[in-house]
Amino acid sequence: MASLEAPITIVRPHLIEFGVGTAGKLGKWAADKGFARILVISDAFNAGRVDALELPGHVAVFGEVKPEPDTDNLDKVLAAANAADAQLIVGFGGGSAMDLAKLAAVLVGSSQSLRDVVGPNKVEGPRRVALAQVPTTAGTGSEAGIRALVTDPATKAKLAVESLHMLADIAVIDPAFTFSVPPKVTAATGVDAMAHCVEAFTNRKAHPAIDLYAQEGTRLVGRYLARAVRDGADAEARSGLALASLYGGFCLGPVNTAGGHALAYPLGTRWHVPHGAANALIFPHVLAFNTPTVPVKTQAVMQALGYEGKTEVGEVFDAAYAFCADLGIEMSLSGLGVDADDLATMASDAFAIRRLLDNNPRDLSQADILTIYQAAY
Repeated sequence: MASLEAPITIVRPHLIEFGVGTAGKLGKWAADKGFARILVISDAFNAGRVDALELPGHVAVFGEVKPEPDTDNLDKVLAAANAADAQLIVGFGGGSAMDLAKLAAVLVGSSQSLRDVVGPNKVEGPRRVALAQVPTTAGTGSEAGIRALVTDPATKAKLAVESLHMLADIAVIDPAFTFSVPPKVTAATGVDAMAHCVEAFTNRKAHPAIDLYAQEGTRLVGRYLARAVRDGADAEARSGLALASLYGGFCLGPVNTAGGHALAYPLGTRWHVPHGAANALIFPHVLAFNTPTVPVKTQAVMQALGYEGKTEVGEVFDAAYAFCADLGIEMSLSGLGVDADDLATMASDAFAIRRLLDNNPRDLSQADILTIYQAAY
């Protein structure tokens, strides 16, 4: 864990509008900036809600974002962005829409291709278009971050791009957009937000400047997630989760996630399990695995989730499992349709994600990963 005097770089969107009823503030901001050509990148459902943003000028909408988007989906987005000749690109949806918006904002009109920018700090600036992010789920925190992920369909691997040039000029977080999110998706995305916070908090790169966001984000999920699952129109609970998601996004830039996300990714790339559901299933296994290395921080996580006094590995696993299962989340790989014969290949895929596994507080061998998958089956 980093000490208090360790260097750290903290990034935030230049402007954040937060709260129920703030959606229309994006349109005012865009009008004040003089933007007359705008492209909204969204999924099919949210494409029907673009009017709520009150955008000025000519507004084109790309409404074909897929869950766990691949490079083919990105190619379609880039074609739409080139056709729109937009001055402002808006990511409107979950993490998939916001990640594709980031990539479109830095690649449109650029001589660089996706392959040129995969990895950290390879995007050539300055960005040619403005970028706005409007999340409609409370989970990814992508509105606050500088990373974007797309899947390579040939290798089934996530391609990760990281660049300060993908930081939003404005993030508008209106929890009202999340009122319609179904209970199971609310549960899974809420645990994803918590996993961002917990993995950053227990990370080898963990830093006191980020720990406060990580701890509060975890507390907010512990306090509000079950409420939002029970009553999707609970504005206070939805706002609490939206704030937890934002805090999780704050954690991703300077610290990032670790073993939990590394093990979750093959579920999405190989078996198309939604990102939140994959992280929720893996969460108790990796938290318990890491407990001997970070016992004090694990105890703080347990307290934040309402399980004070749970300190032993078995107790930690049982409590974290119950937290997720009680929300109605599917907690077995077999229940998600994963083939047992693929577990070894998944373990190999996960073990190759060094950008995350190297952050994990306890070394995870390929055999450890396979054992976790087998236990989760």
